[in-house]
Amino acid sequence: MVAAIAPEVPGRLADALRTGRFAVTAEIGPPRGADLGPVRRAAEVLYGWVDAVNVTDNQGATVRVSSLAGSLALLDAGVEPVMQMTCRDRNRIALQSDLLAAGALGIPNLVLMGGDRPEHGDHAAAKAVFDLDSAALMSAARGLRDDGTLLSGRAVDPPPRFLLGAVDNPGPDVERLAKKIDAGAEFAQTQFVFDLDAFRGWLDRVRDRGLDARCGILAGVGPVRSLRALEFLAGLPGVVVPPALERRLRGVPSGRVGAEGVRVCVETVQVLREMPGVAGVHVMVVGDEGGIPEILDAAGFRRG
Repeated sequence: MVAAIAPEVPGRLADALRTGRFAVTAEIGPPRGADLGPVRRAAEVLYGWVDAVNVTDNQGATVRVSSLAGSLALLDAGVEPVMQMTCRDRNRIALQSDLLAAGALGIPNLVLMGGDRPEHGDHAAAKAVFDLDSAALMSAARGLRDDGTLLSGRAVDPPPRFLLGAVDNPGPDVERLAKKIDAGAEFAQTQFVFDLDAFRGWLDRVRDRGLDARCGILAGVGPVRSLRALEFLAGLPGVVVPPALERRLRGVPSGRVGAEGVRVCVETVQVLREMPGVAGVHVMVVGDEGGIPEILDAAGFRRG
């Protein structure tokens, strides 16, 4: 499926979605320290394997180097960034300022989301802002880009140019995704896909609404490295772990769970690659980016 991406929107990811080439994105978490070395090392590993790399925005409501700084480090290393922005920490003035900064600095892709609540992170007493929700922030970003106007109505010159993305949890309905697409989302990265039948049902509903023609669907994938990780992932909102997968991972010796998890991930990517309505995959192995080339190579991708 070819998503309706305007020709003036820059970047390798935008090009993949425009042309129908199967896209691959990955994700890194910036370090908790004043050193961008980990981001640069991750870039060296991922260079040529992926179209773009998400840089998380204080994920888990924990303090880290900003997504903006991490995105600039990726750009310097020749890797296309996807700058994540959450509504949790900034009001509409600061959010729009960061949108302009991303455009001014040449960051080609954004993923806009609500963000984890502060009480789940390392500053539980922090005040959450949530001046805008994710759909309102998406609409603001589209207004800046397409109309050259702020939420106040004042003009900006020149307007920024970037590809707008959202996140979604595949579930019983597609209304939340439709709302984000109506607000301006041009691609959507999903939560981990382990239950292919459940995901296929969600995708059928997406296709019935014609949403895949308006927004590139990037299915979230990642290897289960341990039984402890399996239990953690099963507890995440939007993640469905089918009984067959749990039996498969529990049926191998403990020392082989990680390798079996990689095999499952490779098989999942191969199935998704042939599934109508899927524009690409979003590979999540935060903290172990070195494992991503192994997964992609085994799934039939080549470094470009």
